[in-house]
Amino acid sequence: MRTNDPSRRGLIRGAGALMATLPLTQVKLAFGGQRQDINIAYISDSHIQHIKGNEFVRNWDRGLIRAVAETNLLLPKPDFVVFGGDLAQLGTKPELDHGAEILSALNADVKYVMGEHDYYLDLGAYWSELFGPQHYSWNHKGVHFVVLNSILTHKEWTFDRWPTAEQRMLEMAGLDNPNGSPFMVGAKQRKWLERDLKKVTDDTPVVVFSHSPIQKIFKHWNFWTDDADEVQALLGRFHSANVIYGHVHQIQYNRIGNIHFHSVMATAWPWPYPQSYAQAESHLPVVTVPMNRADPFHERDATGWQLIDVHTGRPTLSYKLANNTNRTVGPDPATGMPHDFDFQERQISAQDHY
Repeated sequence: MRTNDPSRRGLIRGAGALMATLPLTQVKLAFGGQRQDINIAYISDSHIQHIKGNEFVRNWDRGLIRAVAETNLLLPKPDFVVFGGDLAQLGTKPELDHGAEILSALNADVKYVMGEHDYYLDLGAYWSELFGPQHYSWNHKGVHFVVLNSILTHKEWTFDRWPTAEQRMLEMAGLDNPNGSPFMVGAKQRKWLERDLKKVTDDTPVVVFSHSPIQKIFKHWNFWTDDADEVQALLGRFHSANVIYGHVHQIQYNRIGNIHFHSVMATAWPWPYPQSYAQAESHLPVVTVPMNRADPFHERDATGWQLIDVHTGRPTLSYKLANNTNRTVGPDPATGMPHDFDFQERQISAQDHY
């Protein structure tokens, strides 16, 4: 579906699955036959950052406040809201409490995904106290939904390497820090997912919400999930499987087998940083290793409206970007792979060696 009306009502007309970001995301799953339409709002990567006392970096919490306000104005009302992880920047109680207070204004059921910035200070203890399980699933109107904690890593790195929890958090929070570690879902959670999916028929649509991409994209920036192949193998038998993730703060899309991958954009900042963020430089992680891909086509990449039609199982993505040219990504008729119709010449494949 394409529309020239990026309004709340314009986003929800027609058949298809729609995702919109300003900076929230709206997903509409629309089916013929017996299944009912599902409307979902999605907010991700707020990175609430505590300075001292009652002071927080306003650039970040203002984005989350705006997303919550926009969500509450959506019509029809979402069946549920997903928060996609990295509510906090350094996982502290003030950051998580401030974020939770903002999210408490949502007038809908909220499903929570954990990000690495929420986890590595106390290994998710306070986050779980606030929001509940770190992985779970449910069925809604004929669709099977799964939330995964995809930001785990090896026990040695987690428990044995760092003198303090604060140091561990700082190391994992570094965007391109060589002391960091790639993420993974982990064997225990993969076994749970295998058991969970055994109860689901091949023709049931499956939607997975994770924080990291469940792909192997770029290791230096940790756009990487070590056991992505194993998770993909569990999803591969489904006729309709979609993975929706945050973490990357930029436009990404991919297809592996029958699995379609869609990133959602952040309420905090886009990667790479636009020049207009210079005034907040002291509060941003330092980037030292450039990514092996073309820079996004404009500094305002990852801000604006994002519409994703996944009704056919072969998504078409339409971007309506702030102060920028609109952009469309859809299936190449010859290959079925996502094709960036306006900017394909700038697309570079993910690295396969390090």
